[in-house]
Amino acid sequence: MTEITDEPRELPPAVEQIVLRWGDLGGQWGVNRSVAQIQALLFLSDRPLTAEDIAETLGMARSNVSNSLRELMTWKLIHRVPVLGDRRDHYEAETDLWQMATKVAQGRKAREIDPMVAAIREAMASLDADSTGVSAQVKGRLHRMHDFVTTVDSWYQQMLHVPPETLMRLIRMGAKVVGLLNLVGGKGRGKAEPD
Repeated sequence: MTEITDEPRELPPAVEQIVLRWGDLGGQWGVNRSVAQIQALLFLSDRPLTAEDIAETLGMARSNVSNSLRELMTWKLIHRVPVLGDRRDHYEAETDLWQMATKVAQGRKAREIDPMVAAIREAMASLDADSTGVSAQVKGRLHRMHDFVTTVDSWYQQMLHVPPETLMRLIRMGAKVVGLLNLVGGKGRGKAEPD
């Protein structure tokens, strides 16, 4: 049976609100609520916390906290830090937002995108080897899918090498870049290619 600590520690209202909301968002993104709440708590903490501190603060079972900490360490979103005079493990969150986003993107890409890219490449290889029974329409769709996925994968690899400050400038330019591309390309909004 899982034991839960008696009463959660008091958090400042703004911190509590973010921790709870981050947990809800985590669930929408396919991340366990506890994992997301612990990551948010550590991110907003001004000192390293032990698993016991986290369990007491969030009112979670110690075993749940331990499992969540392991998952966060696998994603490299938190790390252990030594604290003088205390032999327990203490944890800190990655606080660089670009590093956090990059690590999450890399993890999700490895789990979700890379297998899809591999599957499409395999399908294309088998199509090239023997396309018997595959219509021209389906071949065209597979080729467009392959081109799209490999282009996005290539763009992602390039973006990993762009300094964060340059990416922020690009993001802030947003609508200006789209307007410039439309002006240069002489087109309005792109339309889907016909089958």
